[in-house]
Amino acid sequence: MNVKEFPRRRKRLMDMMGDETIAIIPTASVHIRNRDVEFPFRPDSDFYYLTGYPEPVAVAVLVPGRSNGEYVLFCRERDAKMETWHGRRAGLEGACDHYGADDAFPIEDLDDILPGLLEGRERIFYTMGNDQAFDQRVVRWVKQVRDLARSGVHAPDEFVSLTHLLHEMRLFKSREEIAAIRQAIRIAGKGHLRAMQVCQPGMTEYQIEAELVHEFMRQGARSPAYPPIVGAGANSCILHYTENTSELQAGDILLIDAGAEYDCYASDITRSFPISGEFSREQALIYELVLAAQKAAIAQVKPGRHWNDPHEAAIAVITDGLIELGILRGTRKKLLSDEAFTRYYMHRTGHWLGMDVHDVGEYKLDGEWRTLEPGMILTIEPGLYFQPARGLAKKWWNIGIRIEDDVLVTRTGHDVLSRHIPKELAEIERLMA
Repeated sequence: MNVKEFPRRRKRLMDMMGDETIAIIPTASVHIRNRDVEFPFRPDSDFYYLTGYPEPVAVAVLVPGRSNGEYVLFCRERDAKMETWHGRRAGLEGACDHYGADDAFPIEDLDDILPGLLEGRERIFYTMGNDQAFDQRVVRWVKQVRDLARSGVHAPDEFVSLTHLLHEMRLFKSREEIAAIRQAIRIAGKGHLRAMQVCQPGMTEYQIEAELVHEFMRQGARSPAYPPIVGAGANSCILHYTENTSELQAGDILLIDAGAEYDCYASDITRSFPISGEFSREQALIYELVLAAQKAAIAQVKPGRHWNDPHEAAIAVITDGLIELGILRGTRKKLLSDEAFTRYYMHRTGHWLGMDVHDVGEYKLDGEWRTLEPGMILTIEPGLYFQPARGLAKKWWNIGIRIEDDVLVTRTGHDVLSRHIPKELAEIERLMA
């Protein structure tokens, strides 16, 4: 990410906050995997969006109008002994020289310095509820300042959730952000192609997962954007299946939902294909139906359309297709009204995409679906899942198909950022052959 991007974001946020305010943004906590083994650290998305600072144990503070600098970062100091054990630190100088802080203090001094920064401020922009212990610290700091009221010190008397302003900013992607997401998608595409090419009966789901993750890292993504879903046969009908332990059987479908993370930006791609390399008649019918629903949904992605238009287009195509296949019975109007499709299609058609795979941003404004605007990125991912059930012909059992692409809203329509990843039925069969 261009280093100039971060000060622009901070300035824009402070302009919206107004004078006599302060924003407090802690990064994510370090989490223990087991005993003394930690999960790999990943910064909090809001924190990283404003700072680009990758280290743990840090708090960013924005103080509009502060004479000694509006951006203050509390972080770890350099420590030769600890750095020998756990890796290099930027330290206080690095926080200013490399990460743009106007002022930097040791994280251990947070309780001593932060209350002074609150003095004379009217509003605190801080998001409660993410970390109870940190919430209590913020409340204590405010109380400390209030206790000085008789000395003429004014304490903030209003808390405002930072998410209202910051998440609306994050919803609209800059040129640099779009470039990062394109790269995350390019890397994910390489992984999906590799999975299709190596897939064969007798392998395990986790072996396919290993191929994906290896290709992600080989292409420059240190981590998947989320635990990969690699579901074969009956497992393809479990929406968030992540066990990835079953053996691949000839004749089954393999559904892979996997995205790469690049520079803290996510991709989110799903492809479904036959383990043996060739779709059966029933699998092909369901696949083409889901693909038609996805294309109808993508066609609705353009400025001026509302968020729910792609979903409505997808469920119309899916309902018509299920009627034609004899899976749903009744009148089209009643089946749509009763949402009969939810027996086989139980999720929505997409979500926002960005730093988080299910990214931030309101889906409704004042109770109405929001209008799509240039710079938004969303997924389009219809699916059909046929678990064994009474009344459903056995030929459909254990067919799970989802097709997911990442789509940018442009000034004139849309750009399918993942269009290079094969999804046409004949194209997949050729590739696997």
